[in-house]
Amino acid sequence: MRRLCWVVLLCVSSVAAAAAPASARAPRILSLAPNLTEIAYAAGAGGLLVGTVDYSDYPAAARQLPRVGDAWRVDVERVLALRPDVVLAWATGTPEATVGQLRRLGLNVVEVQTQRLADIPVALRSVGRLAGTEQVATQAAVRFEAKVAEQRARYANRAPIATFIQIDDDPIYTVNGRHVISEIVELCGGRNVFAGLLQLAPPIDAEAVLAADPELILTTDDTITDPLAQWQRWPRLRAVAAGAVFALPSDLVTRAAPRLADGVEVTCATIERARQRYRATP
Repeated sequence: MRRLCWVVLLCVSSVAAAAAPASARAPRILSLAPNLTEIAYAAGAGGLLVGTVDYSDYPAAARQLPRVGDAWRVDVERVLALRPDVVLAWATGTPEATVGQLRRLGLNVVEVQTQRLADIPVALRSVGRLAGTEQVATQAAVRFEAKVAEQRARYANRAPIATFIQIDDDPIYTVNGRHVISEIVELCGGRNVFAGLLQLAPPIDAEAVLAADPELILTTDDTITDPLAQWQRWPRLRAVAAGAVFALPSDLVTRAAPRLADGVEVTCATIERARQRYRATP
């Protein structure tokens, strides 16, 4: 369930902007989220990071950074000991109490939006401005935008395929249409069968999946070793009958960072595999 919480939190963060610290030296940056750590490295600011939180494991250098807590709790004494000039946080991912406490202590807390694909290049450029690494950040942003645009154009006219997105299996969780995973699936020509649900990442039961009868099941739950076997007890499901039940690499589609562009490419290729299965069916 902790992995599921990361999936939910990464898509409910809020927009904020901030000016670079009024100092001639490069700022000391602390990241309070794994995806923000990735963004900082991609923006050329990895060398300025003085700390981060648990699950910050990409790139490899991030694993060596001091930890100050996790998505739900931070050790304020550790934060202060690292003397950050800028703290990167989520408005609704990092607890409001923590953000308020850090600000009352005089720290410059910058909240970065990572809710949609378009937010990633904005975040890269923002962190680049904070860190004084605008050129590297801009290049990373342009690469991200170009890769996503290429996939969008390539799959723009593909026949839609009804898709169930599974992010956890016990209990079963899915995502609605506001989630970035759903946005990726839709970009590739998939149609999220639970897009209309009100909750961002709601629990559902197997009966709801049976009623929706998706043509394709995509799981981001990396604890499932055989996604098709999990659903074979319901052989009448269209996805099961066609063998169109596939796993997506969790980090590429659930962590809102520059690797989402790779996640788009993988997702589109996977959805195309499902289409090919239906084309091959007599």
